[in-house]
Amino acid sequence: MAGQDVDIAIWNPDGSIAEMSGNGTRIAARWLAERAGAEKVVVRTGGRAVAARLLANGRIEQEVGAVRVFERERIAGLDVTPVSVGNPHAVVLGDPDDLPHIGPLLETHPRFPKRTNVQVARVDAPGRVTARVWERGVGETQSSGTSAVAVAAATHGEGEVVVAFPGGELDVRLAAGHAWLTGPAERAD
Repeated sequence: MAGQDVDIAIWNPDGSIAEMSGNGTRIAARWLAERAGAEKVVVRTGGRAVAARLLANGRIEQEVGAVRVFERERIAGLDVTPVSVGNPHAVVLGDPDDLPHIGPLLETHPRFPKRTNVQVARVDAPGRVTARVWERGVGETQSSGTSAVAVAAATHGEGEVVVAFPGGELDVRLAAGHAWLTGPAERAD
């Protein structure tokens, strides 16, 4: 740690290293900002620098960086949109309740030799999506920052999108292939 910058590594429960974690970098940003007495900090992980800013309402806005949406593919009988947010994602439009079947099927599919994060998403309205996420090396999780960005990019391309997970909502802003993520980072006492 050097002042308002920190390098972190994130390990999944299976021992693999996560290249990027939107929620993890947001938590680290809050921790660093409190210790440094700073409003703006930078968290580096997996070769990506995430600039973060504390907002007045206790939320954290992160400049996540480049997002790349690839052409939709047919994989294991499903229409899948691959997305890169510094880590791999496979977004499927459908019923989020289908995640327990789709998540493990796509995570380890040969199309993704290093495995992938999987999201099953439903567009509820312009700028609003409900999703569930299967994180590679973890299984189903209640929320994921990079998954929120991947889902927003795959379903909307640009603009502001609220992504609702079982664990809460995250706000994504997309412009010119670049993403910003806003959400809470609360201390569990």
